[in-house]
Amino acid sequence: MRRVRYQVACSLDGYIAGPNDDFDWIMPEPSFNFEALYAQFDTLLMGRRTYEIVRAMGESLRGKQVIVASRSLRPVDYPDVEIVSEGLEARVRELRAQSGRDIWLYGGGNLFSQLLAWNLVDTVEPAIIPILLGGGVQLLSPHGVRRRLALVGHRAYPSGMLLLEYEVQQAAEGTNEFLGGKSNGAE
Repeated sequence: MRRVRYQVACSLDGYIAGPNDDFDWIMPEPSFNFEALYAQFDTLLMGRRTYEIVRAMGESLRGKQVIVASRSLRPVDYPDVEIVSEGLEARVRELRAQSGRDIWLYGGGNLFSQLLAWNLVDTVEPAIIPILLGGGVQLLSPHGVRRRLALVGHRAYPSGMLLLEYEVQQAAEGTNEFLGGKSNGAE
């Protein structure tokens, strides 16, 4: 089964974008191989706001299936992407069951929280940038859900960036009771 991975850059104080949706604080880490990371995915899943920012920046989504969760975008206006306005949970379950590479949950704390509530996020992989933004777009929705995380990988880079990888301990359906054994204390 394909995994849904929330791989995202964030400030030390938990923001994924600045107050004006700015990303100028994310400095490239020369020793980080972004191309190798990008090759691990064949599907990008994002919300409308993230998609509009990516388009405005002219970022290439080269060779990837792009799925945008949106109630306001019209599929006819965006023929190169799949717009999902209803049935998002079922669509993500279908994607996970298909063969292929992993699915990159690409930005968006609200979408992340929604998928987390449905037990559809397998890993959380924040690249923590050594900066305090003091405001902006939060990594997590303020109305998020509680999940335990198990640290499965970490790496420190010369710039001070930390790349962390956590497996999400899934909750039993309709509860906050966690599946998968004992807690390691991290929440």
